[in-house]
Amino acid sequence: HPPIVESGPLRDLIEFPPDDIEVIHTPRECRTVAQAVPEEGDTDAHVKDSVRSYTEDWAIVNRKYHKLGTGFNPNTLDKQKERQKGLPKQVFEADEMPDSSSYQDDQDDLKRRSMSIDDTPRGSWACSIFDLKNSLPDALLPHLLDRAPNEEIDRHNEEHRKANRHRELFALHPALDEEEPIERHCVPEVPKEHFGQRLLVKCLSLKFEIEIEPIFASLALYDVKEKKKISENFFFDLNSEQTKGMLRPHIQTAAISTLARSAIFSITYPSQDVFLVIKLEKVLQQGDIGECAEPYMVFKESDAAKNKEKLEKLRGQSEQFCQRLGRYRMPFAWTAIHLMNIVNSAGSLERDTDIMGRRSLERTTTGDESCSLTGFRPATLTITNFFKQEGDRLSDEDLYKFLADMRRPSSVLRRLRPITAQLKLDISPAPENPHYCLTPDLLQVKPYPDSRVRPTREILEFPARDVYVPNTTYRNLLYVNPQSLNFANRQGSARNITVKVQFMNGEDPNNAMPVIFGKSSCADFAKEAYTAVVYHNRSPDFHDEVKIKLPASLSDHHHILFTFYHVSCQQKQNTPLETPVGYTWIPMLQNGRLRTGHFCLPVSLEKPPQSYSVLSPDVPLPGMKWVDNHRGVFNVEVVSVSTIHTQDQYLDKFFALVHALDEHMFPVRIGDMRIMENNLEAELKSSIAALNSSQLEPVVRFLHLLLDKLVLLVVRPPVIAGQIVNLGQASFEVMASIVNRLHKYLDTSQDMHGRNGLLSSYIHYVFRLPSTDPNSPSPGSVHYATMARSAVRPASLNLNRSRSLSNSNPDISGTPTSPDDEVRSIIGSKLFHEELALQWVVSSGSVREGALQQAWFFFELMVKSIIYHLYFTDRLESPRKNRFPERFMDDITALVSTIAGDIVSRFQKDLELVERLNTSLAFFLNDLLSVMDRGFVFTLIRAYWKQVSTKLYALQNPTLESLRLDFLRIVCSHEHYVTLNLPCSLLTPPASPSPSVSSATSQSSGFSTHVQDQKIANMFELSVPFREQHFLAGLVLSELSVILDPDNEGMFGLHKKVVSVVHNLLSSHDSDPRYADPEVKARVAMLYLPLIGIVMETLPQLHDFTGGPQGAAMGSSGEEAEGEGNSLISQTVAMAIAGTSTPTPMSRPSILLQYIVTHRQHGSFSAESSRSLLICLLWVLKNADELVLQKWFTDLSVSQLNRLLDLLYLCVSCFEYKGKKAFERMNSLTFKKSKDMKAKLEEAILGSIGARQEMVRRSRGHAFGSQENLRWRKDMTHWRQNSEKMDKTRAELEHEALIDGNLATEANLIILDTLEIVVQTVSVTESKESILGGVLKVLLHSMACNQSALYLQHCFATQRALVSKFPELLFEEETEQCADLCLRLLRSCSSSISTIRAHASASLYLLMRQNFEIGNNFARVKMQVTMSLSSLVGTSQNFNEEFLRRSLKTILTYAEEDLELRETTFPDQVQDLVFNLHMILSDTVKMKEHQEDPEMLIDLMYRIAKGYQTSPDLRLTWLQNMAGKHSERNNHAEAAQCLVHSAALVAEYLSMLEDRKYLPVGCVTFQNISSNVLEESAVSDDVVSPDEEGICSGKYFTEIGLVGLLEQAASSFSMAGMYEAVNEVYKVLIPIHEANRDAKKLATIHGKLQEAFGKIVHQDGKRMFGTYFRVGIYGSKFGDLDEQEFVYKEPAITKLAEISHRLEGFYGERFGEDQVEVIKDSNPVDKCKLDPNKAFIQITYVEPYFDTYEMKDRITYFDKNYNLRRFVYCTPFTLDGRAHGDLHEQFKRKTILTTSHAFPYIKTRINIIHKEEIISTPIEVAIEDMQKKTQELAFATHQDPADAKMLQMVLQGSVGTTVNQGPLEVAQVFLSEIPSDPKLYRHHNKLRLCFKDFTKRCEDALRKNKSLIGPDQKEYQRELERNYHRLKEALQPLINRKIPQLYKPVLQVNSHR
Repeated sequence: HPPIVESGPLRDLIEFPPDDIEVIHTPRECRTVAQAVPEEGDTDAHVKDSVRSYTEDWAIVNRKYHKLGTGFNPNTLDKQKERQKGLPKQVFEADEMPDSSSYQDDQDDLKRRSMSIDDTPRGSWACSIFDLKNSLPDALLPHLLDRAPNEEIDRHNEEHRKANRHRELFALHPALDEEEPIERHCVPEVPKEHFGQRLLVKCLSLKFEIEIEPIFASLALYDVKEKKKISENFFFDLNSEQTKGMLRPHIQTAAISTLARSAIFSITYPSQDVFLVIKLEKVLQQGDIGECAEPYMVFKESDAAKNKEKLEKLRGQSEQFCQRLGRYRMPFAWTAIHLMNIVNSAGSLERDTDIMGRRSLERTTTGDESCSLTGFRPATLTITNFFKQEGDRLSDEDLYKFLADMRRPSSVLRRLRPITAQLKLDISPAPENPHYCLTPDLLQVKPYPDSRVRPTREILEFPARDVYVPNTTYRNLLYVNPQSLNFANRQGSARNITVKVQFMNGEDPNNAMPVIFGKSSCADFAKEAYTAVVYHNRSPDFHDEVKIKLPASLSDHHHILFTFYHVSCQQKQNTPLETPVGYTWIPMLQNGRLRTGHFCLPVSLEKPPQSYSVLSPDVPLPGMKWVDNHRGVFNVEVVSVSTIHTQDQYLDKFFALVHALDEHMFPVRIGDMRIMENNLEAELKSSIAALNSSQLEPVVRFLHLLLDKLVLLVVRPPVIAGQIVNLGQASFEVMASIVNRLHKYLDTSQDMHGRNGLLSSYIHYVFRLPSTDPNSPSPGSVHYATMARSAVRPASLNLNRSRSLSNSNPDISGTPTSPDDEVRSIIGSKLFHEELALQWVVSSGSVREGALQQAWFFFELMVKSIIYHLYFTDRLESPRKNRFPERFMDDITALVSTIAGDIVSRFQKDLELVERLNTSLAFFLNDLLSVMDRGFVFTLIRAYWKQVSTKLYALQNPTLESLRLDFLRIVCSHEHYVTLNLPCSLLTPPASPSPSVSSATSQSSGFSTHVQDQKIANMFELSVPFREQHFLAGLVLSELSVILDPDNEGMFGLHKKVVSVVHNLLSSHDSDPRYADPEVKARVAMLYLPLIGIVMETLPQLHDFTGGPQGAAMGSSGEEAEGEGNSLISQTVAMAIAGTSTPTPMSRPSILLQYIVTHRQHGSFSAESSRSLLICLLWVLKNADELVLQKWFTDLSVSQLNRLLDLLYLCVSCFEYKGKKAFERMNSLTFKKSKDMKAKLEEAILGSIGARQEMVRRSRGHAFGSQENLRWRKDMTHWRQNSEKMDKTRAELEHEALIDGNLATEANLIILDTLEIVVQTVSVTESKESILGGVLKVLLHSMACNQSALYLQHCFATQRALVSKFPELLFEEETEQCADLCLRLLRSCSSSISTIRAHASASLYLLMRQNFEIGNNFARVKMQVTMSLSSLVGTSQNFNEEFLRRSLKTILTYAEEDLELRETTFPDQVQDLVFNLHMILSDTVKMKEHQEDPEMLIDLMYRIAKGYQTSPDLRLTWLQNMAGKHSERNNHAEAAQCLVHSAALVAEYLSMLEDRKYLPVGCVTFQNISSNVLEESAVSDDVVSPDEEGICSGKYFTEIGLVGLLEQAASSFSMAGMYEAVNEVYKVLIPIHEANRDAKKLATIHGKLQEAFGKIVHQDGKRMFGTYFRVGIYGSKFGDLDEQEFVYKEPAITKLAEISHRLEGFYGERFGEDQVEVIKDSNPVDKCKLDPNKAFIQITYVEPYFDTYEMKDRITYFDKNYNLRRFVYCTPFTLDGRAHGDLHEQFKRKTILTTSHAFPYIKTRINIIHKEEIISTPIEVAIEDMQKKTQELAFATHQDPADAKMLQMVLQGSVGTTVNQGPLEVAQVFLSEIPSDPKLYRHHNKLRLCFKDFTKRCEDALRKNKSLIGPDQKEYQRELERNYHRLKEALQPLINRKIPQLYKPVLQVNSHR
């Protein structure tokens, strides 16, 4: 499509930028001040090549805009913080609340101040109005009362809403929790020199007990386990200038480099086995080491004065030896430091987990992983003991034995006598860039400010194991280590032997080269080095190391010459100082290769003959004399550290052949072969193939050079014998195998895509097409297949090395025949990428497999080659269609197609390979999109797509789908993704949806107007035109809809993955500076319009964010499941019952329910995926063109629009602000949220964690390659995690809350914008009013959530506009919504934030005004507001009446200022309403004071409810509130009573309204349930008639409402265990259901009845209903509770101590603990005797009291615990005031209390209204006691099943002998003589009969016991029986004595008959 837009941001959207790609040559950074290059000028070709490869610039392809692709999405990086700068702080009421503690204190003050409750339910009217008049109103909104046209209002609102909005939605959304995003390709590390962990050692001082001669020291590291020296020597000299002076004749001037006293050691493989070994040498002197060391062991510094003479003598001797033998050394002493001890004991500050420093090279580190050298505290060591060297134990072998021994506790070394000295060292981790450093080659390392400062030496490491790092600098060193010499069989005297080592470049003695590095305090380089002498030893060991700087080019004449001398220590006449005693040598080259390794050389006795140096000493030269018959007697080791010599025969041969081709001189000599031209080809090919046999380490070291040469051979096939030889295939094969070897053995250096770091950095920095580099001279030889080289080109390239591509240089063009020829002529004969593609396509078998394994490598090479070629031939400006030849395109097509085939066919077998292949292919196509024709690349993508789809069609496999997602995600991460999608498409909509106000603006909105016929739907659906037009976006959205399809079960695990693809794209567009312009963003959003539809489809499966913790009403989940409970309780009440402060929305909108029911069985999404999906939806809604959306909404059906509204409803909940408190809470749980289980599930479903994640894990955690030391690792990592995630700082929390607040605000504003568009559609189409209810529902829901002040003011503005446009909507159709709206507005009126109050009061005032205008009164709003207020105040915990008072005042002010309605009754009505509200407010404020005192609170609620006796709706609300409070406290019986009262109230009004036989006749019907119900009868004269508008209009005053209340009551009774009452409730319900013929309900009810009666039977004797206490309250502190008495109902089995503790604690907290006293007895309280300043509580346990006649009706346990009004308690007393006395003086007082209502009632404490007392005389007390005992016996005897223990207890108490005041004593006191007072006859007789009964019962009990006991209790039984008989005998006379007076009259009467 030709672009139809003028230039500008939209134009940029359509076209690729001209400077998209460039190739930059950047100079590589050099560590050292001077570049490391060989000193000699003309060197051989191999050296030149090597050096070039170490010094040439990096060639880097730069995709300028690459960082804008999704892989670098700032939302996944830390840039998010930057984008969040400057966010405004959103004000949320939830955060403004006072801190709970301070709030509590205020409350307590309040409590202390006013404990009294006025007697009237309302406070005095006048005073409250006074309060109101005096409060200040909030600011009025300007122009609120003006009448403006709706359009005007809308425009005004929109302007305000759109101003200062946050541009980037995703900057506010926390980034997704992902592993590394798969599309991110990290830039590989720049190749650089390898260092291990670096350690700085400073040598401070060395002091001995005596100072008589210079001592020379060296340091080196040794690894005992590997038995290897792991660093070169560091020589240092700490002698004083004076001591040094002793050597004057032998010292040349010392170079500064040899004066270093500090060194940096590098350790790649730190372990517990590393030792720092310090060796000391001194000047050679006569005598063996032991003798020479003796003085050092004997003399003490402290005795210096005493031994002065001896010391002088010693010093004199030393001076002589220094003069004479100053050039020779002897071994002296050594010691070692166990490195890890120092590091560990230095107390690591922080153990860095990344142990191997920057690059972990090892596959696995063995040994103790905790050997980190990076973070320990610097330590200063003082070493005091040295061991003297044993002359016969100098070899390294001996050293390792010593070191191993040192680690043992009982070290042999401990027993040796030490040399005492003091060596001070500092050891610390090396700093990042130390100053004044010299490399091992003595080059200065940057920064090196001043050459005169004493330097620090970098010490070369000899790593313990191979290190695989390519060479990057020139280094060419040789270390010669003489080891031992055996002159035992040599004739003549040769005892004190030294070896002189020289590096010769000829045979003349003058040919010794000055290339031997000096040690300490000497010149930089010397021509010779001497080994230390072991005194009088004919076969000495040596421990010297000679370091040599090798010349770059070696010839056959270079060799090392060893000369052996005998040194005579004593000065004798005419004996020379040194006598040569042997010679030997090592030629440096052998067949052109450097000679290194171990040598055992024969030694010649005389100077070697002429031209010896070409031969090896092993060759028996004629006429030479050899020591020991030419046997090898001298052992020496030669080690080379060189980046020139590969030291690998196969590499050497390959390089030699390649260079031979360059020289083109035949025959070629390689080693001992001569190769003629005719077999060169075969040799070349075999040497290429043989590269596979080479060692890996040298291959890696020379990797860059090797790959360069292979590429060269492909690009410029050599001409051999006149024939062009194609080496493409051979090179390709060997490349594949090398790449695979690297991969296999170096698996730790891979990134998450499995790319080996060494290879990717080769491609990124090093690889280039040969000779396009301007620096390299064009090869002079014409032997390459290069026809004519254009001379012009390279020069010009030199000029514009990295010119940007847009400026084409007119001078360059010339007139080549055809572009291709020109290319050929410049680059040689082949294009690397074409050859590579061809070789790959034709490859087969193991080669093809190898290439597939590492496809990424070849793909990336190909891409770089393409770009390089295009760039340097200026093709990047030419149209893409003709950049490449057909052949190449065909090869690519074939390649992609076969690879896609591999992916599809092999993904089940080799998942790891396929994952790699899949991502490599995707990256390749992504890269091609930058350089090839996009249509062509799209066909490639489609080809892949088809193959996968076909397979998926046959086999639903989530793994394959997951692979395709990865592929898609990578392709779409292209930085020009939007451009590739042709955003300015022909799918644009018609000019204007309708000739409305907006048509003027639409013309200019940048849409093309010439396509009117296209249906807008095409833009919103995944239609064919959409997918053709927006290819990639179409793929993404299709994937999304396929995977989210609920029927697509298998794909469930991929939800998160596919959502994050979309999320990532959008968040990347969002932050992309190119799309910042809103018009451009709208174009981008067009690519995603179908997303809206897709998300609407998924609505049923989204995570339900609306379901808070509140279950169904009353917390009984039963109803919720049946779905009845939900619709029955109004939102406000549900909320009241749940007792929460935020109203929870009732069920989600209705249509949702149908979906949920039908679809929920499919997996629902995790919260995380849902949230991401919804934020994407909001982004599209925010950025899409509003006209387009409006047009589409107009086309949607009502049900679709409703779905959209449901979706918005869900969004409101999803992005609700959590509040700072929530962040703090989350924070205190330290550990991050465990990823939600869904994500884990997804992994499980996808089968094995993909290999990719494995790679990621490996590449991240590679420091712990092995599991060897898990324990340490575990401790360490856990400790780290905790410390990292420990409490976030205050600032971070603030920041999180700030972001969350802004996100919530922005999300809700987007929702509001969308609602406005929906409302406009309705206005435009004049239909679909039905969806306005849905709009309102979303609005209300958003008001109910935590919102910012900013959002709320826009929200209220929209709500006002909505009401003014559709007034009848609220007042006629959506009446429930009206109630809700009133509640929300009132809640906001009581907000602590003034702007919210201002807007809410304005809305509320307009609402009243509109209601009034419709029907001249606003009864509906009045009633709803009144109800809302009571509901609000009753349930809100943190409600502040002061704020609400201000809002009420504001409303009054509006009414006064409203000129239009001044003449109507409206202002008066408003005033009445406001006053009334204010009354309720003042009333309920008191409740707040008693929030903590449950009884008081319920009393207050009770009183308020009573105050509403005349307004049934409100009374009902308060009864509901009370029910809620009771359920909260688990007082289910009371909650049930509240519900029964509610039902009775409803019944009263229903029976007034309609006469239906089956309905209960008012509250009378409910008497059986509770006798208290009658108080609900509507008999009072001031009752409102229910017909009046707005009265009894709540949904409860209907039959269904009544049924609902009763069902809830039944359920609460059932929870309280009062199943009998359940039956009574159902008795009222059944007739209703029967009348409605509702069999289903009846079945349920009868089921429940059966359950209830079943439980009665089942729980017989196990039910407990309550415990009652009388509580008397005394003291003026209690206010109007003073002198009140109550009966409290407490939960069953409450002990007296518990309630006493509770009340005492509660009031103690209120008045102060010392102010409250509990009266311990239950005697009548005399107020006068109490301390007036204290509060007294008297608590007594009471029991229900029934008269005898009542007992007939109260049979069951339930009867005796239900409808209780009378209670009794007993107080024992004696006449003289004591409580207890002897039997004959013990009286008892029974107090019977009567309460005002029957328990259970709607509250848990009831006032006592009546008290009576009954006093029992002592004999009556005795009778009661005996009756009780007898009853106990009877019960125990007849108990079923029998309980032997209980029976024996009772028996023991009855017949046991020792029972004090037992039955016998009672009988003796009262029955021993007939009472004198005839009044007592009856009692006497009654007691006598009691005893008769008692003895009878005892007998029964004994008999029963006998049948129960086992043989072991026989004796016990006998004892009991004996006691019984004794008792019976004692009682016999007393029982049988009758009182004659009582019986006489009876006899007489009889006789009269």
